Amino acid sequence: MPHASLRPFRFGVQCMNLPSRSPTSWSDHVRRIEALGYSTIFCPDHFSPQWDPTVLLSAAAAVTTRLRVGSLVYGIDYRHPVVYAKQAATLHLLSSGRHEFGLGAGWMETDYQQAGLRYDSPGPRIERLEEALQIALGMWREAEFSFTGKHYAVHAVPKAAPLAAGERPQILVGGGGKRVLSVAGRWADIVGINPSLPEGKITPKTPADLAPERVREKVGWVRAAAEKAGRDPASIELQSLTFVLAIADDPSGLRSGLAGNTGMSVAEVADCPLFLTGPASEIQDRLAKRREETGLSYIVIQGRDMEQIERFAEEVMRPLARA
Repeated sequence: MPHASLRPFRFGVQCMNLPSRSPTSWSDHVRRIEALGYSTIFCPDHFSPQWDPTVLLSAAAAVTTRLRVGSLVYGIDYRHPVVYAKQAATLHLLSSGRHEFGLGAGWMETDYQQAGLRYDSPGPRIERLEEALQIALGMWREAEFSFTGKHYAVHAVPKAAPLAAGERPQILVGGGGKRVLSVAGRWADIVGINPSLPEGKITPKTPADLAPERVREKVGWVRAAAEKAGRDPASIELQSLTFVLAIADDPSGLRSGLAGNTGMSVAEVADCPLFLTGPASEIQDRLAKRREETGLSYIVIQGRDMEQIERFAEEVMRPLARA
């Protein structure tokens, strides 16, 4: 049995590359994910060929009853914080409280190029993220809210939606650097422990930033910031996003290939949160050990292959839910 202080596991599916789907197949897809027992369906926010995340999440909420719907994550510079606050509050109401509002500092340089947006250095983008979170919280709480910061100013903006006292979307912030993870520790309910992306794109070396010792360091930044802000670090749920899922009796070939591509050792690949490879029993053991050592309990897999989604639910997710 897990230690009493450990959070129960939760599992989500990130769906992307959806233009080929029909509306009917999308509805069937999310209902199937709900029936399998996953907690949440997530959508990223990019200008690549994908559907709009807010509309897509609204459609998912409309055809499910239990499945949570989340952004993983909105980019701070793609919409004004007042727009984000209203969208999130509306989706929270329409989904009967099932929205997880993910917001990040923006990282993919091609998004900025495609939209003609200025791609600032991380510092100003992270400052905007923190101000936006304060604006959202104020608009969810107050009948009228005003805020003046370095980047944003809002003046007597009305409450985002008729949320009951104390009710609001959960805030999810993901990041890989100390500064953004400290913002997450101060404000977020859920924190995604990600690799740092200083080059504005994913490179072969990106996964190495989630070697086991780096994961522990990043979690430490979150907890230290939470404590400094007067928050209980244990109140924060820690999340990881998997890039590669391969349930296989013999993962040696795949792990060797990933090691060669990333510059990591085979052992580091096997223990990196970005890669869940190997027999189902081994994946279970690694996730349980990682939760014990770091607190990572909210695991999100990619949603490209329904056969893999089903197999993961049956062979990994359900046994861990019973642990």
